[in-house]
Amino acid sequence: MPANHAYMDSVRWKFHTDSKQKENHFQMNDNEPPVIWIIVGRVTRRKGGEESEVHVLLQAPDEDSAVRIALNGLQSEGFAEAQLDQIGELEDEPDDEPYLSAYQGALEGEVAIVMA
Repeated sequence: MPANHAYMDSVRWKFHTDSKQKENHFQMNDNEPPVIWIIVGRVTRRKGGEESEVHVLLQAPDEDSAVRIALNGLQSEGFAEAQLDQIGELEDEPDDEPYLSAYQGALEGEVAIVMA
């Protein structure tokens, strides 16, 4: 799965159950293919719980938006904490499942979460 990886310092996020989520709407140029990001990190279902590796594929105009959208998506799926380690742009459609389905979902605007 080719990707341009930009390494970020490992960042730990704790979600607050009372936080309000806002929809992230953005407009891309219709003449350009959408940018699909892959974010690699670790998540827990409860604070201080066992960590699981996660890959998040999504469409966003830039890295900051991608991180924000990924965090919102992880929170909405019930994760209590997320530590994001890497982010990169996918250059090609993945060949194998579950990444092919996740990529298609990201093209349709979904936040696709793959537990690795």
